[in-house]
This record gives sequence, structure tokens and C-alpha cells, in this order.
Amino acid sequence: MSFQEKSAWVMVVGLVVSTVLYAFLVYVMSSAAGQLVPLHIPVLVAFTVVLTLIAVVGHIVIAIFSPKEANARADEREQRIIDKSGYLSSNVLGFGVITSLMVYLFFYNGELLFYGVFGSLIVAQILEYMLQIYYQRRAI
Repeated sequence: MSFQEKSAWVMVVGLVVSTVLYAFLVYVMSSAAGQLVPLHIPVLVAFTVVLTLIAVVGHIVIAIFSPKEANARADEREQRIIDKSGYLSSNVLGFGVITSLMVYLFFYNGELLFYGVFGSLIVAQILEYMLQIYYQRRAI
């Protein structure tokens, strides 16, 4: 398994764990309020801290076990994989943002717009890393 694939696994785990935590907190607060709650900066900061901690610790661990790979640049095949994954996931991001904007036109709810765009960003990032893993294993 290449360092790029290990890195993608770390980021998938980090994004999924922090997103589930964030979504749970928003759900609990929205249930208590009886409506979708607006953005709470402390909750968003907690999401960012959890994601950053998982990413940093995970990358330190994989770098300790393969220090030569950690310092190596992505080869041509890995660069193609990164580019193709980014291209495909950007389409998902674009679709999610446009859909969120269209939903806003009907409901005029800024919180719904924020969560839609934020969710689209997270889904697109998870998809990008999952595609990197898929293509690494498929060896395009």
C-alpha cells in the first residue's frame, strides 16, 4: 500500500468520524430547539479540531512506519489518480452547491443553505479520497 493510499485512508476516517460527530451535535441541538439550528461556531471549531487531530496523528503514525515514502513525491501514476479523483469529486461538489442554492430559492433558509453547501463539501472530499483508494487498488 502506497503512502498516498494510506494518507487517503487516514483522511476518510477523519472526515467520517468528525462529520458523524458534527451531524449528531447538530441533530441534538435541532431536536431540542424544534427547528434546524443556525451555525454554532464552537461546534464548527470542535469539528475542525477533531478532524485536524485525526489527520495529524494519523499522518504521523503512517510516516513513522514508512519514512522514505512519506518524503517521496507522488509518482506519475499517483498524480494521475489524484487529478482524476479531484475532477470527479468536484462534479459532486458543484452539483451539491447548485442543488443547495436551488433549495434556498424555494425555502429562503440560510441555515439550510449553509448545511447543504457544507455537506456537499464534505461528501465531495470523502468521495475524492475514496476514489483515490479505489484507483490505487485498481492501478489505472
